[in-house]
Amino acid sequence: LPSASSASQVSSTPMAPAISAPTSSRGVTTSQLPTINAAIDIPMAGLGGLGLGNTTVASAAPSEGRPPQHSAVGQTEGRQQQASSFSSALNDSFAVVPNAVDQERASAFTYIPQNPYPTSASYPSTPSPIFDKPAVFEKLGTDALFFIFYYAQGSYQQYLAALELKKQSWRFHKKYMTWFQRHEEPQVTTDEYEQGTYVYFDYETGWCTRIKTDFRFEYSYLEDSLQ
Repeated sequence: LPSASSASQVSSTPMAPAISAPTSSRGVTTSQLPTINAAIDIPMAGLGGLGLGNTTVASAAPSEGRPPQHSAVGQTEGRQQQASSFSSALNDSFAVVPNAVDQERASAFTYIPQNPYPTSASYPSTPSPIFDKPAVFEKLGTDALFFIFYYAQGSYQQYLAALELKKQSWRFHKKYMTWFQRHEEPQVTTDEYEQGTYVYFDYETGWCTRIKTDFRFEYSYLEDSLQ
């Protein structure tokens, strides 16, 4: 073990400064320049403001009072060129990024069933385009039109079914949410309502047509916005 006097000599000896890598004028080590250029300069030059097109990467200023490090500079320039190519490709990719309009356009042509259920893979998975033609609805019976109206809510097919039902003298009652048709001429007719015997479609309990006698159909409940 060292004596007390030798220990005091060791403690009094000034310590040599720690060896550190040379620093650039930016306050970072030269060995860190390629990494910092790739991590910091790319976002500033390429992604700032989502700029498009080719961009350049700023190079680090040489250290003052030190000779240029040719090997380090050459390595840095090579990495900067790679970073510049990466930044250019990244910026060019922003030109083809899908936007909200593209997503809406894609969803408009994608059929999503309202009540998904596992069925046979051999069954049709999308509606036939023929159901987009109004002429097809002219060939459908009343039951089919009612089915489309109540089970294709908010669709173009519901609109076409309602349009065809109106052509067949059916009228939609907004209060009872069903269709009425005159069974005979009204017994009473005023500016506010008409009263008589009507045929209506029972979609809640029987899925059939029924007759309602002495029924007052108030015109305020008549849906007439569909033309």
